[in-house]
Amino acid sequence: MNLFLMGLPGAGKGTQAEFITERYQIPHISTGDIFRAAIKNQTPMGLKAQSYIDKGDLVPDDVTCGIVADRLQQADTANGYLLDGFPRNLAQAEQLKLIGTQLNRQLSAVINIDVAPSVLEERLSGRFICKNCGATYHKLYNQPKVAGTCDVCGGHVFYQRSDDKPATVKNRLKVNVEMNTPLLDYYQTEHLLHTVNGDQAIPTVTKEINQILNNLS
Repeated sequence: MNLFLMGLPGAGKGTQAEFITERYQIPHISTGDIFRAAIKNQTPMGLKAQSYIDKGDLVPDDVTCGIVADRLQQADTANGYLLDGFPRNLAQAEQLKLIGTQLNRQLSAVINIDVAPSVLEERLSGRFICKNCGATYHKLYNQPKVAGTCDVCGGHVFYQRSDDKPATVKNRLKVNVEMNTPLLDYYQTEHLLHTVNGDQAIPTVTKEINQILNNLS
């Protein structure tokens, strides 16, 4: 079972990825992880990637795809894999299709965890942190037991990280919507796309994904 997991930041991909990889015993392949491994192991593609990173340049699609192709040839992908963070554009999607054909590791399905950006804005911009001890809270899901007082140290000063601030979160989601939309259209045309409502309880989302994957088996 060869899968690509999609969803905007905060949609719950990490939680569902854990469920999928544990239940189906397939590796979770995140582009960040395989880049770091390729660079650490000084593979030919890893060295190429490092040369661009050292200059502050974006790693070209052909190098990224080469690192993914190397990873998909490893023995632990024989029974399947779960891709996360790749492909990121149509050129990479086309290249993945070619790699899959060459390695007999074609995608079985694309699972998209769909949550409205407005909901995700609340999820992602609600986090705040105790300035004294670093304890983390959320205005919707995890408020201090006593308003304005840290449960851990009793401090009264809280702050938000810059990447949790509403304007930053909104822009981050906008960029991801623009990036994901062509891919969703592409995989819809390829008859691989399965969309799950991510604005439900975690067990419900898990159950729906499981039903989709059982139908693929």
